[in-house]
Amino acid sequence: MIEILSRDELETRIAEVSENIRTLIEQAAAVSGPADEERINDRIEEQQALYEELVKQRDALDQSK
Repeated sequence: MIEILSRDELETRIAEVSENIRTLIEQAAAVSGPADEERINDRIEEQQALYEELVKQRDALDQSK
């Protein structure tokens, strides 16, 4: 299901995801063990993909105005 967000909602989500990425990077620096590193790296990749999608939606919304 595609969720349609306003520009303000997109900006809020982008900021939240950006903060999540920063937190995950800090956690990655502190963990030891391949399983933990892999789990955090997977989560970082998920958040980066979400970030890119949100930015893409925001840019498309800006272009439609």
